[in-house]
Amino acid sequence: MAEVLKGKVLVAQGGGPTAVINQSLVGAVLESRKFPQVTRVYGAVHGVRGVIEEDFLDLTEATTHNLEAVAQTPSSGLCSTRDKPDVEYCRKVFQVCQAHEVRYFFYIGGNDSADTCRIVNEEADKAGYELRVIHIPKTIDNDLKVTDHCPGYGSAAKFVAQAFAGVNLDNRAIPGVYIGIVMGRHAGFLTAASVLGRKYPDDGPHLVYLPERPFNKKQFVQDVQDIYTKYGRCIIAASEGIVDAKGVAIASQFTGGEKDSHGNVQLSGTGALGDLLASWIKAETGIKRVRADTLGYLQRSFLGCVSEVDQFEAREVGEKAAQFAIWHNRDGSVVIRRIGDYAVEYDLAKLKDVARESVCMPDKFINKQGNGVTDAFIRYARPLIGELPIMERIAAPKVARMLKKK
Repeated sequence: MAEVLKGKVLVAQGGGPTAVINQSLVGAVLESRKFPQVTRVYGAVHGVRGVIEEDFLDLTEATTHNLEAVAQTPSSGLCSTRDKPDVEYCRKVFQVCQAHEVRYFFYIGGNDSADTCRIVNEEADKAGYELRVIHIPKTIDNDLKVTDHCPGYGSAAKFVAQAFAGVNLDNRAIPGVYIGIVMGRHAGFLTAASVLGRKYPDDGPHLVYLPERPFNKKQFVQDVQDIYTKYGRCIIAASEGIVDAKGVAIASQFTGGEKDSHGNVQLSGTGALGDLLASWIKAETGIKRVRADTLGYLQRSFLGCVSEVDQFEAREVGEKAAQFAIWHNRDGSVVIRRIGDYAVEYDLAKLKDVARESVCMPDKFINKQGNGVTDAFIRYARPLIGELPIMERIAAPKVARMLKKK
């Protein structure tokens, strides 16, 4: 067994909330409380901002019943932050950890959170202070490096799959064209999940557009017309981050280049992208019944739509973080490895291998036309969303006409 390091645990949550991020939080807290060398377990309110402001909750005194109820609740129980720390910011995080005798720092988040962990870890090393730093993965975008998939994705993917399955039922009853805009700046995993609720050959979405492939207006309109001619209806799933051949976001046509807190072009916040695509279809095809929705924040923390698989795995990455740090005296980022069909095991990657950069959908998951996904993607994603509701059609023969059709 590794050398025993006595001190406090500090855990925080960063970035966009998910339906299962609190499973990771509670997993880390309850597992940490089992170790005698852990003197207290603190939770930082509003992520790393809460750390530098020393805004802590003493989770040592939270009851197990309370924490288990929080684990079942979507969104960030400790609240989150969009702060993107630089070296100076991370130095302050480390100084607070040192002042409070924190020896284990767990940060639940995406690639920016992994980078924060990396820098804090380096600051501790420079100061000669023993601080175990573990990044606990979380993102609905599913775009972290090294890991097979990310906790949070399965539940968001389940919501998207069910949303489009419901749209498909509606659209079949009263045909038309429907466009759904799904989150995803650079990675199309979440938009691609829209196909996971398809059951019958004519089920939508019939077209799927991802940021990994250039979006062409002329081809888009032709795709829609072809599907509409074939089925008398058409359902489209499009990522908010779709780009033209030059890599410019289609959404930038109506945002005027407005940027978010991380310096990225603003893609969401309005339904303008969907309205723009709908206007192109109406103008170029003459189809009158065209509707568009933007799923927006609904995808992240929708109450009552949670993947059981996602819950279990989110809990376990939190537990594994505590074990890697406290039992094994290691730093790193917890990763999920897929084995068999379907099972997983957990490992610890180096922080530098996960930090900052993200991944996109691999080519094998996208069809050659760039307007759909492959069976390889379906095989990859379907185990992550768990069970879907029953969707059935009436199975009965048609009755012969008695009168001639005029």
